[in-house]
Amino acid sequence: MTSDRFSGTAPLLVGVMPKQHPEVLQTAAALAAQLGVPLVCAYVDEASYLVEWDPARSAHRLSLHPDADDQEIRSLTSELTAVIEAAVAKAPAGADNLKWTLRTLAGDPARALSQLAAEINAPMIIVGTSERGFSHRLAEALNGSVGAWLSHHQSRPVLVVPYRMPAHEDRP
Repeated sequence: MTSDRFSGTAPLLVGVMPKQHPEVLQTAAALAAQLGVPLVCAYVDEASYLVEWDPARSAHRLSLHPDADDQEIRSLTSELTAVIEAAVAKAPAGADNLKWTLRTLAGDPARALSQLAAEINAPMIIVGTSERGFSHRLAEALNGSVGAWLSHHQSRPVLVVPYRMPAHEDRP
């Protein structure tokens, strides 16, 4: 992991979340390595809301569940860091020099990613498709698709990485 300040070209932005299918990070890391640009991985905590935007640090936020907030976020950040490191390690040649950072944001995922992309001048936003299953479809119906919102409400290209496991292999 590196600092938030990258010199040179603007970084790619990828939305990350716990238990996300690995193709999203692997695709983002491979693309960043091939292009020779850094990667900003952003996790959006939907259980918090943004109270101040500070581009030099993570967003200042207030939790909707403040009693469990700090330890839970630290644990989640450690988990996501390990997942990102593993994805970068699996990226093709050139990824060993890949610079990346993890940002924790708050609020609506699509809007937070869009705002961060504008702040870091990301040339592209990378997100994954929703997981399969009724609960995921219901959540998407209620909250909307992050990829769809991004592709309709901001001017940067959006790469939506599909869930590659065939439907017949998706069941336990």
